[in-house]
Amino acid sequence: MKKLLSTVMSGFLAVGMLAGCGGGDSGASDDGTVTLEFFQFKSEAVGIFNDLIEKFEEEHPNIKIEQNNVPEPGTVLMSRLSQNDVPEIVAYNGDRVYGEAADGGAFVDFTGDDILDNVIPSYVDMINQLSENDETNGIPHSANANTVLYNKTKFEELGLEIPKTWDEFIEVAETIEAAGETPFYSPYGEAWTALPPFNALASNLHGDDFFEKRHAEEITFADRYQEVSEKMLTLLEYTDNDVFGTNYNQANTDFAKGESVMYMMGVWAISQIKAANPDIELGAFALPATNNADENRLVSGVDLLLTISAQAKHPEESRKFIEFLLDEENVQYYIDDQKMFSTIQDVYQEDPTFENLQVHFEEGTITSFADHYYYPGMQVENLIQEFLINKDVDQFLQ
Repeated sequence: MKKLLSTVMSGFLAVGMLAGCGGGDSGASDDGTVTLEFFQFKSEAVGIFNDLIEKFEEEHPNIKIEQNNVPEPGTVLMSRLSQNDVPEIVAYNGDRVYGEAADGGAFVDFTGDDILDNVIPSYVDMINQLSENDETNGIPHSANANTVLYNKTKFEELGLEIPKTWDEFIEVAETIEAAGETPFYSPYGEAWTALPPFNALASNLHGDDFFEKRHAEEITFADRYQEVSEKMLTLLEYTDNDVFGTNYNQANTDFAKGESVMYMMGVWAISQIKAANPDIELGAFALPATNNADENRLVSGVDLLLTISAQAKHPEESRKFIEFLLDEENVQYYIDDQKMFSTIQDVYQEDPTFENLQVHFEEGTITSFADHYYYPGMQVENLIQEFLINKDVDQFLQ
């Protein structure tokens, strides 16, 4: 494990260090118009960003924004960094790819910048933990949540209440099964779709000191992930669809049509579910990982952060666009469309689907995604998928 992590870290740091040497192709035309590349990783957000770009360009006629969204954005971004081709403006997920690029000096340092004044501090802390350079190289824009989506109509018909503990959660699944319904729909044909339940369990069970001690090689995954692994297998027992032959899009559609009562997925799936069935009464709650209700937390992370190339040719114009995206009105417009949560103070997600999640934000019972702190070279989603197929806990933990 030590050798693997060292190799992955060295590779990304080398890429990031190269990235600090150059910039993108953004430039100014003869008439003074500046064109900026906006590299963003969310395919589902292309439309909403087009709307915001149009609004921005009306307000700033001398600045043109070219949105760039590509398949496999993480791979493309790291490849471009290795070629000294950092996009002028980057909107990316708060994960290890961002962290390694930030460590390598690819992005500007916003530490102490008043642009962070209205950002909820806990989300700034989350992205700072992803890098090891003592800088804040990104600005959290919006957050997601890892949830159990549920069919409110079916819950009401079966007389079910939102479970607060692990045992209550399993009792709900057993009640659903006894009524002839399917508790969960799981699309593990795509490896990443196993991450929502895995993150909900790991983030609540492995201990808040896990990564610090793991990086210091004081503990192993086997020391902390036994219960996580066993509970993943328990959840699999209450899934009745073709688990490893189903993909994410099919699962969204089938759940929308009533193929299961619950669906362990993030809030990012809601728009597609409602598009498949506009009449569905949908709710969401945090998967209760433990039997102590006070210890169970909602897994929420930075879904979108904004940053600027350290070698930006037009940093002032780039900053104007970022400030525009962070404007309260524009953040509200974005989160309403994308069904996300704001990282900006006094901007709230008011969709009734999230009524059972709001208490976590009010009380601060939130923790971050475990997999955001694994090194990308681990390909943990593939390890989880393989584990769920062969069900060998010891092999998985090794």
